[in-house]
Order: sequence, then C-alpha cells, then structure tokens
Amino acid sequence: MEKLVVLTGPTAVGKSKLSIELAKKLKGEIISADSMQVYRGMDIGTDKIKESAMGGVVHHMIDILDPSEDFNAFEFQKRAKVLIDEIHSRGHIPILVGGTGFYIQSVLYDVDFSTSEDEEESDAYKDELYKIAEEDGGLSKLHKMLEDVDPEYAAVLHENNVKRVIRALCFNHDTGEKMSEHNKNQRENTSPYDFFYFVLTDEREVLYKRIEDRIDKMMEEGLEDEVKGLMALNIDKNATSMQALGYREMISYLEGEITRDEAVELLKKNTRHFAKRQLTWFRREKTVTWIDKHEFGRDDNRVLAEILRKISERWEI
Repeated sequence: MEKLVVLTGPTAVGKSKLSIELAKKLKGEIISADSMQVYRGMDIGTDKIKESAMGGVVHHMIDILDPSEDFNAFEFQKRAKVLIDEIHSRGHIPILVGGTGFYIQSVLYDVDFSTSEDEEESDAYKDELYKIAEEDGGLSKLHKMLEDVDPEYAAVLHENNVKRVIRALCFNHDTGEKMSEHNKNQRENTSPYDFFYFVLTDEREVLYKRIEDRIDKMMEEGLEDEVKGLMALNIDKNATSMQALGYREMISYLEGEITRDEAVELLKKNTRHFAKRQLTWFRREKTVTWIDKHEFGRDDNRVLAEILRKISERWEI
C-alpha cells in the first residue's frame, strides 16, 4: 500500500510551519487540503503560504484555478489521487496538509461521489433551491431546511456555504438519505493507503487568540484591497471562492451593508465558529491521532519529535 501522512487541525493552529519541517524529515511533498488556497489572487484571506516560506519543500494544489472557477471535493479527490501516485513515483511521501476535513476524507477513504440517476429531477430541484438562495433571508431558510432533514450535517455547515447546503438537500431529496449518514458510511470504507492521520489542537482560548491576531494581521496586510480587486473582476457572489471566510464579510462591508469594524468582528466570530466545526468534524473521524500542542509547551520541535516517534513505530524513517 502507498504511504500517506495527513496533518490537519483547526484554522490558525499552526499546521503550515510544522508541515514543512515534517516534509523535510520524511522526504515528503505537501498536497494542500485547503478548499480556498487553490484560487489565484486569494492570498491574504486564505493565509496562503509564500514561496519564500516553503523551505524548498514542493507544494501542490495551490494557485491552480481562477476565482471564477468552481471547485469541490470530487475534483480535489481526483487531482489528489494522481498527485499521490506521482509523488510516490519520485520516491517521496505525500503529506496532505489543510483544514478541509471532507477533502481529506474523500481521499483517505476513497469516498464514492456517485449521485442519483434521475439527474433531470435533481437539476429541477437544485434550480428551485438556488432561487430560494437569492431571496432575502434565503441562505438561512435553506440552512433551516437542512436542519429539518439532517440536523447532524447542518451542525457542521455554515449557512453561507450555499453549494454544500444545496448539495446535501439535493442528496436527501433524490435518495431519501441523510448526507451525514452517507459520510458516516464512507468513513467505514477501508483506506487504500497505509496512512497516519494527525490532528493538531490547542486550548480553546489560545486558538481563539491566534485566530483574532491572524485576522488583525490580514487587515494590516491589505485584505480589503485584495477583496476589492476580486470584486472588480465581477465574480458571481455565489461562486465557491466568494464564500470563503474573510471575503464574504469584506464584500458585505464594501457593499455598504455593515461597517468595516463590524466586518472584522463578524469575521473573527465566523472564524471561531469555523474552527469549532472543524474540531467537531475531526472528532467524528476514525483512526485519528490527536496532538495537543499545549502538552508539548507549544514547542514545534517537541511536537515534530512526537509525530516522528509515532511514525517510526510503523515505518522506517
């Protein structure tokens, strides 16, 4: 079986820096499992790693699409599986790094993305849902519809993630099944990889402070101007890229719906909630090794040593 390492955790926990040192130790290449870092021109709001900070480690799945293009877990899975094979062909170890749990799951357990055969019916229902999304309060209405049929899945999905809310509603409409149950069943799949799945975490207060500091830094670095530049491209507000944290809040400010200070506070609140949903997702995953940074004095060298120790129990490194 091909080897694979996953390094994930909530936003702002400190995955990027640690992943580079891990890749150097394992002779690895990094595959970004971040649903928004695939987009060119979205650098500040996604906290995209700069080439100068990569330490010579090869990174994949960054800056591969224009913000007007759609991207989803199926597309990620397809591309990541090809990359994993290519990385192994070079004698290297692929390391999936990022906080998009469903993307990771799609690769790790080879999730089946087959849909209802009745595509015509699904498309008609989907169109109906998108019309609701365009109404005042439509996103909240759609999320409430999802809560009614699948409360467990709705709990880990923000109402602004309209594409996934609609996908889950269509899945339930077409199959009579809950997306949460479908995902749970997919987690029971046997992985095609010999893998380690590490989840970084930290005390909530520390994590939330890191989130707030990061957002303040993003504003200083020019997040507002970055979003203005994207808006000038006339990208559909319902596009996948425009649903990203930081971008939707800035758009609301720039369109006069809220003040700049309100946008920043909303972004901090939404990001804290996002981190909480990420942790909820990872707690449901099987075969996960939790690494609490607090237990290692938040010393990246000690954290890295612990990860390498666990890997060395099964692999020669």
